[in-house]
Amino acid sequence: MEKFDLYDCKRNKIEKTISRGEKCPHGTFRLVVHLCIFNEKDEMLIQQRSSNKSSNPNKWDISLGGCVQSGEDSQSAVQRETNEELGLNLDFSQDCPALTISFDTGFDDIFIKKADIKLSDVTFKDNEVQNVKRASKQEILTFLKSGKFIKYKPSFIELLFDLNKSSGTFEN
Repeated sequence: MEKFDLYDCKRNKIEKTISRGEKCPHGTFRLVVHLCIFNEKDEMLIQQRSSNKSSNPNKWDISLGGCVQSGEDSQSAVQRETNEELGLNLDFSQDCPALTISFDTGFDDIFIKKADIKLSDVTFKDNEVQNVKRASKQEILTFLKSGKFIKYKPSFIELLFDLNKSSGTFEN
């Protein structure tokens, strides 16, 4: 059974955990990670979720995402998720999240990684993913509009592509 550490609103880990499927008690939060892998052509590696997923089956999504398990930090969680979902061994030990977004029950650390991954190097180890491809910002926005992509805000997708070009909020 997967366990997740809980945090207070200042992101301090507290001495409580929850199991997968449990809701965070009021005033506590969990940690989630997402990764966007971009190539040199400014294309994002996107994944198609498996048809047996309980939420958003067969929909396209950003490169990957998952929950940080008890005892992990964001870097080790995104490294584990990258291996579990895509079969890739990428090092995140020196990477900081490009962005953290708070939501009702947690914090979502979003990593941006530049890597020219060969699609043939991607393997689907745990049946969470059924396909991958590279996509431009416009292709993702078109998928989003047609309902083929997980229902992110278009401005979020645009922000991910902007963050790939430069870090932070200032223009280079």
